[in-house]
Amino acid sequence: MTLSMAALGVVYGDIGTSPIYAIRESFDASHGIDVTPANTLGILSLIFWALIIVISLKYLILVMRADNEGEGGIIALTALVMPKGGGSGRRTRWMLVLAGLFGAALLYGDSMITPAISVLSAIEGLEVATPALTPYVIPLTIGILVGLFAFQRRGTASVGAVFGPVTLVWFLTLAVLGGVQIVRHPGVLWALDPTYGVVFFARNGLRGMLVLGSVFLVVTGGEALYADMGHFGKGPIRLTWTAVVLPALVLNYFGQGALIIADPAAAEHPFFLMAPRWALFPLVGLATAATVIASQAVISGAFSLTRQAVRLGYLPRLKIEHTSASQIGQIYMPAVNWALMLACIGLVLGFRTSGRLAAAYGVAVTTDMVFTTILFAVVARVRFGWNAWVVGLLSAALLLVDLAFWTANLPKVPHGGWFPLLVAAAVFTLMTTWKKGRELLSKRLGARQLSMRDFLKSIGRSPPPRVAGTAVFMTSSDEGVPRALLHNLKHNRILHELVILFTVKTMDVPYVADESRVFTEDLGDGFRRVVARYGFKENPDVPAALRRAKIPGYEYREMENSFFFGELTLVVSQHSGMARWRTLLFERMTRNAQRASAFFNIPPNRVVGMGSQVEM
Repeated sequence: MTLSMAALGVVYGDIGTSPIYAIRESFDASHGIDVTPANTLGILSLIFWALIIVISLKYLILVMRADNEGEGGIIALTALVMPKGGGSGRRTRWMLVLAGLFGAALLYGDSMITPAISVLSAIEGLEVATPALTPYVIPLTIGILVGLFAFQRRGTASVGAVFGPVTLVWFLTLAVLGGVQIVRHPGVLWALDPTYGVVFFARNGLRGMLVLGSVFLVVTGGEALYADMGHFGKGPIRLTWTAVVLPALVLNYFGQGALIIADPAAAEHPFFLMAPRWALFPLVGLATAATVIASQAVISGAFSLTRQAVRLGYLPRLKIEHTSASQIGQIYMPAVNWALMLACIGLVLGFRTSGRLAAAYGVAVTTDMVFTTILFAVVARVRFGWNAWVVGLLSAALLLVDLAFWTANLPKVPHGGWFPLLVAAAVFTLMTTWKKGRELLSKRLGARQLSMRDFLKSIGRSPPPRVAGTAVFMTSSDEGVPRALLHNLKHNRILHELVILFTVKTMDVPYVADESRVFTEDLGDGFRRVVARYGFKENPDVPAALRRAKIPGYEYREMENSFFFGELTLVVSQHSGMARWRTLLFERMTRNAQRASAFFNIPPNRVVGMGSQVEM
């Protein structure tokens, strides 16, 4: 129950704030849908079955089965389809990986739009209370967003305990507001019949299909169910949805529909108009709190997504600050935080109303959901061994729904939907450029690398002087001799008594068991190779790994170890293997990456940099 309460505050914040604007947008004048009882019942039917099919069936029952060592999210799902070795299907699997990466990149656009549209839609409730407050909506929204992002440095631990209870009060409020209206007009419950949705399409044709773009707003946040699976587990997330979230959402949406049937003019702001006049200001305050919590979850998700991308080698090293001494998942990334804040403020100033922002919302999420369905189908067939016919029929059914929503959102592209696509394209370009650049750089360095056997023979014939202490040479490869070691020997003409060649490897699982963390190999003549393995949700800690390493006669003492890094300077050439603009971008990303010593938690006063120049 404790986990379920926590899941309520984190997982369901986004989907729980959709009632503020989803039905209002479905009746937006741009769709040309008349506010009639028949159309209202049709939209309610579409909303109900969207929740059942997309959330209950697709995510809670099916997709959450595809966990990566207990972790979910599109990065974890992508890691499950990464190619292993060769094989005829390797190229196809890499194409799926690229699709997963683009899906992950799309979530950055979602992370920018969600706080903007959620907080703005809540503050717009002031306009319903009194039009005199309309000039203050934009300034108040920006002020709340600035405060929200400024708070990130302090972490969510201090307020995490209230997230669940506040969100519970929010969902109970949704249920009560909707239930009162349903009691007054119980006929609205006929919308549970899916034929009302079918008749709605038959009656309205293409205009009815376009309304799906607004209906989709009720299931935005579905990815959060999967992404937060590792934090709370499948059980609490499924229990909370069934017992609290789904009933509250259905009651509220149907309550709004009942109000619209009774008073068609209420379609302009059905959510706030359900409340009595005296309750409007408290409701605006509660809605603002709920949207802040929803935004917090999305921002934290962007931090987690970025860390996973960095660990898997798709983004350069970025500064990560831990905001909790006990929870490894609670992190703060300054660069990501301030970029998101500026984007949110820009969206509020540019679009100015939640209705206009809704035009930009949905394109990214629907595309991401399409990729999730495709990746899940591959995992179900290859990893789970499900019957091909079962996988094919399930995937076809889910894709039919996903593509219907995706198609309905395409007309939004000229009206703001281009923004998340532009963000995704930029992030995807950065990811693929960094990955390709690192592969090319590794090949350049590997081609010139001296084998360990030849090196040991060389120093055996002409032994250099040995000095007391331990030298740890950081190297990305667990083969050959690090360039920093050769440079040190060339210039300083000495070797330490113990030389450790240390490599950090990121596995395609979220966490690595402690007993499998560190591997050591005796290379002879005072040389040891140490390989430390970390999952893509873990942060590497070299000193901690050295304390765990079993090396005879060696005990890690900070002041007795010197850490050597190869400081590379890239020279851009005409034959780098990438387009020149991508090579220049890679060089700039390399220059601005966080220093490796800080990323690996190495004491800065024990670091020695050995510079070298590499042509790209």
